[in-house]
Amino acid sequence: MLHYINTDIVFQEFPDEVTLAINISGCPCHCPGCHSRFLWSDEGSDLTTEVLSSLIREAEDTITCVGFMGGDADPTAVDTLAEHVLHCHPGLKTGWYTGRTAISPLINQQHFNYIKVGPYLRHLGALNSPRTNQRMLRRRLDGSFEDITFRFWK
Repeated sequence: MLHYINTDIVFQEFPDEVTLAINISGCPCHCPGCHSRFLWSDEGSDLTTEVLSSLIREAEDTITCVGFMGGDADPTAVDTLAEHVLHCHPGLKTGWYTGRTAISPLINQQHFNYIKVGPYLRHLGALNSPRTNQRMLRRRLDGSFEDITFRFWK
């Protein structure tokens, strides 16, 4: 069972989207220099499909995307939640921030419009650095993914 600490409406996590960002706890990555260490412990409220729909309904007049920030301990659960958004909240896009070095084979990538992959490495910087190891991928209409990381560079 995934747990979440909090949510926020954000404008920069996924390009051209107003996103309901859900901060999922229990991150096993523990990246050095992590800015979200509060997500390392597995605590918070259960993130079920019912809770997710409630969170979406509270923000549905504002958002265009639901972003799962973390969830690396249980990619299958993140995939199930993304699929729920696609089927029960049509018109909303989905995104996932994973700190893993590769996209989990346990997910159906077609459930996501965006996937950010890669651990934060302080010496390489975050997505806004041309040196970053992280990648922001966006699903094209044909189902393939394109790397749009350059859109974050300053």
